[in-house]
Amino acid sequence: LKITDCFILYAVTLAALQYAYMCAFGSFPYNAFLGGFFCSVGFAILTVCFRMQIDPSQREGANKTGNLERVFADYCVACVFLFFIAISYVG
Repeated sequence: LKITDCFILYAVTLAALQYAYMCAFGSFPYNAFLGGFFCSVGFAILTVCFRMQIDPSQREGANKTGNLERVFADYCVACVFLFFIAISYVG
């Protein structure tokens, strides 16, 4: 859980740095800024959802016996789709 917390902190910090850079130096390639910013925010949101699913204190009932490998695979597929959409938006 600590690793996922670090990923969330990293993604939020990266989004804040991108926003500060855009405010300081302008947003000439605006599509690149939007792609990078939404990719960072989306990655943070996906990681929060992943953390909620693997946290033992929040898993109850049928979810306690849930397959953690399936949750991780869903997270990986969602991240790949997010990054693919961000890359195709920039290009």
